[in-house]
Amino acid sequence: MQFLDFGTLFFIVAAVVVLLQLRSVLGKRTGNEKPPFNPYAERNAREAKKEADGKPLGNVVSLPVRKGDAAIDYTTIDALSVPGSIVNKGLRSVRQSDSAFDPAEFLNGAKMAYEMVVTAFADGDRKTLKGLLAKDVYDGFESAISGREQRGEKMQSSFVGINKIDFADAEVKNNEAHVTLRIVSQLISATLDKDGKTIDGDADTVSEVKDVWTFARDLRSKDPNWKLVATEAEE
Repeated sequence: MQFLDFGTLFFIVAAVVVLLQLRSVLGKRTGNEKPPFNPYAERNAREAKKEADGKPLGNVVSLPVRKGDAAIDYTTIDALSVPGSIVNKGLRSVRQSDSAFDPAEFLNGAKMAYEMVVTAFADGDRKTLKGLLAKDVYDGFESAISGREQRGEKMQSSFVGINKIDFADAEVKNNEAHVTLRIVSQLISATLDKDGKTIDGDADTVSEVKDVWTFARDLRSKDPNWKLVATEAEE
């Protein structure tokens, strides 16, 4: 989860990021991926050449290539989580269920998604939020925005950056992958009443914010995008 632009280009950039940038996050296939490792390919090719050359193969029996035997690379997962830990096992299970899942790319996309959601919530940008959030989470955000508007309040927010982002949990359950992140960010945020008086936050102070966000994706769907399904503030 930078790419946000300013002025009149904001909405165009947001739309492009929602449809394209997040696809790379959360598992876009580019067509340039390396083919899965096949431990039998080299041997079968060698034996096929011998047969073509008319050379005897002795007692060697050619076995068919087993498509399900492709090796799974856990290098990046082990680099981003402690091997053998619950988080590591969870990420491995996601990788086993979704061959396009890349934890490093996921973190980059999550950073972009985080910034987009925080900014869109402050601006009351429902369209952007709807493309990033699961329905129940969107309903909660929309309700908060509507309440703010009804009271005549305005939220001023500036995203400073993300200090730290780590995997907190991961699992595959009922054909749905869930990945939870612990995010530490810096924001400048203040809520003003209808008279312009600050009633929450501080427009001149950078605050550290700790969040726990969970993203999910239906593994049966052809849509590679992930949705934010849960948010929680961490003390």
